[in-house]
Amino acid sequence: MAEFTASRVAEAKRALDRIFAQPYARDTEDEDDRASEASEADDNGDRHDGSEGNESEHNDTFLSKDKKIEWSSVPLRDSDRVTVPQHLAGPTAEAKAGAQSILSSFLLFFTPELEQLVLAATNREGSRTRDSWKQMDVIDLRAYVGLLILAGVYRSRGEAAASLWDAECGRAIFRATMSLKDFYLRSKTLRFDDRESRAERHSDKLAAIREVWDMWRERLPALYVPGPEVTVDERMVPFKGRCAFRQYMPKKPARYGLKLWVLCDANSSYAWKMQEYMGRAGNAGARTTNLASQVVTSLTQGLEHRLVTCNNFFTSYELARSLLLKNITMLGTIRRNKPELPPESLSAFGREVFSTRFAFSDLVTLVSYVPRKNKTVLLLITKHSRPEVDETRRDKKPRAILDYNRTKGGVDNLDKLLAAYSCRRMTKRWPVAMFHNILDVSAFNAFVIWRETHPDWMPEKRNRRRLFLERLGKDLVTPLIMRRKHAPRAESARALIRTIRGPSPTVTPPRSEKRKRCQVCPREKDAKTHTVCTDCRKYICGKCTWPFCAECAGISSEDTGES
Repeated sequence: MAEFTASRVAEAKRALDRIFAQPYARDTEDEDDRASEASEADDNGDRHDGSEGNESEHNDTFLSKDKKIEWSSVPLRDSDRVTVPQHLAGPTAEAKAGAQSILSSFLLFFTPELEQLVLAATNREGSRTRDSWKQMDVIDLRAYVGLLILAGVYRSRGEAAASLWDAECGRAIFRATMSLKDFYLRSKTLRFDDRESRAERHSDKLAAIREVWDMWRERLPALYVPGPEVTVDERMVPFKGRCAFRQYMPKKPARYGLKLWVLCDANSSYAWKMQEYMGRAGNAGARTTNLASQVVTSLTQGLEHRLVTCNNFFTSYELARSLLLKNITMLGTIRRNKPELPPESLSAFGREVFSTRFAFSDLVTLVSYVPRKNKTVLLLITKHSRPEVDETRRDKKPRAILDYNRTKGGVDNLDKLLAAYSCRRMTKRWPVAMFHNILDVSAFNAFVIWRETHPDWMPEKRNRRRLFLERLGKDLVTPLIMRRKHAPRAESARALIRTIRGPSPTVTPPRSEKRKRCQVCPREKDAKTHTVCTDCRKYICGKCTWPFCAECAGISSEDTGES
């Protein structure tokens, strides 16, 4: 019995070798054959694509596991399936016209219409819960957002807000902008919809921020044209509070959070489209069929002549064919349990390390690569229809794997960059966590547009994004600092206010040589005075005069003549 089994295994091995014996990936132990293959590679160039040689002798076909797809061991055509034209990637005309300053670049995403939605909902909640609520305006909201961005710039995401406002070890710009009590009040009252009418929208799990989210999400593709290569992947917004659609992903840096589907430009990591994941539909928790295909189809709507790179969660044979009909090619790893794969490409038994096998259908190419012993990597690609292996590399990786490694990190790079200077704060409300994500992505996309429209802006600096965010935060808080009536007690905050407001105008002498009647008191009092108001130039008597120190009046010591 053992001899019979061994003979069957040997026979199967010889059959596999006959099927996949290609000039570009030979799996034989004959040294003479290896030498002749090396000489053929030298004659054909450094990159051996396997298109030359006697292919008709090895033109074998084999079926997929479900017996529905016929694969061939040789290419069915010599040219690429889709010719990708040159794209004018980068900011759109609207983005170029609007990115005149760092602040205006950010306001392309955080639009005035979006600001009015947040202000209306927040003021409605404040008036409902507090009798002495002071209405917030655009200056107040932008200052609040600016402080969140500055907290992310200073890597203070896990730091208590009280320490940021501390007079000794805190940051002066926080105390100069608003008090800690006002910051807590705005954080507690921040809303994005009318909670009184939320019951009417109970079927929408994202009802608490739906209008703001949809308005912001529509701005992403309107301001940027992605390049020829894009990446589709998932990302998590960290959140551990109560939420009906909170997800748990143990392999992510943030295991608990809100899942988003993202399409990014593979080169700049610009977030071009985002789509929320609301969990399984229905009360029974039934699994959604074709979820991955639906996500990729929805995210790529409006794109043509692009290469979409995704991981094995999304990749399937049917998705590759459907995208190709829309002039979109796909490249991605694929799981071994897919029924459309041929069994001959799955096994690494008897194959050399760094060897590659190709299988071709009418529209799809399957790549099977052995990076180490008893390990295979499977990729599906629709762009290239020829076997190409880089023979100059020690590991002899095929071109498909090199392209995948180059383009797979668009969303992962976005996650890394957002986490470096994230403005998110600890919160128990998931709409606030989504709002923090809106601010993070808006600031990053604004930086991409600013960098590409102003390539000469600080080219020698390696921390340009940090400088961009710091300048953005200061531009957002400056109007409130200029409007603030009462200066804080901390000397550092007072000095910062004087610096931002600039030098005060020269003080007019408070006394005039000519004595006149006080223009504030009633005429019948006939109060004569030499004192003149420094601003309105009215004559005022002692009873109508209010004392202010130089700091509260915004007057520097140089203007008063004090040393």
